[in-house]
Amino acid sequence: MFTTWVITILAWVIIELPPGDRITRFLDRQKSLSTDGMDPKVVEETRRYFGLDKPQYQRYAIWIWRLAHGDLGLAITQPGHAWLGVYHVKEIIGNRIWTTIVLTGFTILVTWTFAIPIGIYSAIRQHSVGDYVFTFLGFTGLAVPDFLLGLVLMYLGLAYFGKSVGGLFSGDYQDAPMSWGKLRDLLDHLWIPAIVLGTSGTASLIRIMRNNLLDELNKPYVVTARAKGMHPVRVIIKYPVRVAINPLISTVGYLLPALVGGSIIVSVVLGLPTVGPVFLFALMDEDVQTAGFIVLLLGVLTVVGTLISDILLAVVDPRIKYTQR
Repeated sequence: MFTTWVITILAWVIIELPPGDRITRFLDRQKSLSTDGMDPKVVEETRRYFGLDKPQYQRYAIWIWRLAHGDLGLAITQPGHAWLGVYHVKEIIGNRIWTTIVLTGFTILVTWTFAIPIGIYSAIRQHSVGDYVFTFLGFTGLAVPDFLLGLVLMYLGLAYFGKSVGGLFSGDYQDAPMSWGKLRDLLDHLWIPAIVLGTSGTASLIRIMRNNLLDELNKPYVVTARAKGMHPVRVIIKYPVRVAINPLISTVGYLLPALVGGSIIVSVVLGLPTVGPVFLFALMDEDVQTAGFIVLLLGVLTVVGTLISDILLAVVDPRIKYTQR
């Protein structure tokens, strides 16, 4: 709880950091774009909503109170669009949160599904042809930028298959309400973004799993288990893998916010309806209310990811126990 509270303070500092009055900046920007001014009543109501006539600590308390009741605040622009106005942050982010969660979860699933078995194989078959092949692919995956891989896949899909791989939905389901057909369409489109976002992470986890397992394979407890006549597969899975996998589980703490915040360029390139592009356009448009909430979201995801990794570590590794003092 203390960490989350500190994160809310940092997010609030970011929101309050730009100098001057956000309403005044908004009106000045309207004048610079030669657009019609806002209704004075709307301006006054907006000033009251943000509590600009109150000290900062009261504005912070009002912001926290509204967040606790599901009010994410008001954005004095529409990120990524030319027009200006007052919008609810909840409306701007809207469905992008759940599509981001689905894409992030699926990417983590794909990453672990490939990284763990390949890492185990490379460690067991050290210096084999397969090990060298996976090592080469791993370094290639680390070296190639995600957005470049996305562009290549988009070109290949359009040039050779006549099919666009951008976005998460087909045109027929883009604005349609959620249904089983839209869910199937989403699952059909998830593969390309998951591969693009998970390539570098998979390559990194393969190297971590391989090196950690190599450190464990020659330790006395593994040699003793083999000497007792245990099946080789059972020896590997039951003992050294459970120890070697710990660093992978501990990465969940930063993997969740990294996939959400680090996928901004990829989301823009592939046209993905995630939180990343909203964050980018909010920063470009100086929409501090939306940007501040997304910073808070990333911080909370870090805390949640760390909690999940701690729980998983306690489940996987019997040496880690919770002791109450």
